[in-house]
Amino acid sequence: MKTKTYVITGATSGIGKALLLKLAEENVVFAGYRNKDHVSMLQEISPNIYPFYVDYAKPETIKLAADYLISKCTKIDTLINIAGCVVAGPVEKIEMSEIRRQFDVNVFGHLEFSKHLLEILTDGKIINVSSMASFGIFPFISPYCASKRCLDMFFNSLLVENKKNIKVVSIKPGVIATPLWGKSVDENSKYLNNCAGYEREMEFLIKNAAKNQSSGLSMEKVVNTILKADRAKHPKLSYTVGLDAFCASFVAKLPQSVVNCIIKQGLKCRIKK
Repeated sequence: MKTKTYVITGATSGIGKALLLKLAEENVVFAGYRNKDHVSMLQEISPNIYPFYVDYAKPETIKLAADYLISKCTKIDTLINIAGCVVAGPVEKIEMSEIRRQFDVNVFGHLEFSKHLLEILTDGKIINVSSMASFGIFPFISPYCASKRCLDMFFNSLLVENKKNIKVVSIKPGVIATPLWGKSVDENSKYLNNCAGYEREMEFLIKNAAKNQSSGLSMEKVVNTILKADRAKHPKLSYTVGLDAFCASFVAKLPQSVVNCIIKQGLKCRIKK
C-alpha cells in the first residue's frame, strides 16, 4: 500500500485523535494542535506524526502553519479539517465578538488554511467534518449551525470552481460522544449560567450536553466514514452519519414554518421532562 501524506486539524482529541491513531499506522500525518502541552503526546503516538501549531482564533498562526507544511511537503494527499468550537446561547444575549469567533474558528480559519495549501493539494482531497447542524437551525446554537452551513457552501463552491482536480467532501455526523460537549459548556458558561429569561432552557442545554458526551454516536463510526470517503476514487459530496443526522436532513426539506413548529414543540416537550 502506498504511503500517503495527511494533514489533520484538531488532532489532539475526539474525532481528530481517533483518526490520527488509524492513519499514523502506515502514513505520514501532520497533526494540528492548539495547546502546546499536547505536543509530546502526539510525538509519542508514532514517529510518523509531525505536530504543527495552528489556532484559528489567532489568524496570524494560519499562514505560519501553512508555510511550515509547504516547506515539509511537495504533496498532500488529503487535508482533513476537524478543528472547531461551539458558541451557544440565545441570539439576543450572545455578544457579536463571540459570533465572530465562531465563524473565525469554524469557517474562515479552515478556508484560509485550505487556500494556502491548494497548490500541494492538486489531485488530492479536502474532507471537512461538518455537522447535521448544517441542515437547519437548532435552538440556542444558531452560531454553530450557521457556521457549519457556511463551511459547506464555501467548500462546495471551491469544489465546483477549482481547476486542480481537488475533491471536496462534507461529513455530517449527528450527535457524537466527544469531549467537545464538555468544552462547549465551559466555554459558554457566561451564557448558560445566569441567563435571565432563559434559565430552564439553559439548564436543559447543560444537561443535554452531559448526556451527549457519553451517549452520542461512537467516534469510530465517524472515523470509518472519513476513511471510506478518503479511499473512494469518486467520493460522495456529503456523507450523513447517524439516525439523528438522517432525520435532520429530511426535516430540513420541509417548509421553514413547519420546521420552526417542530423545533419549538420538541424543545417544550424535552424541557418539561
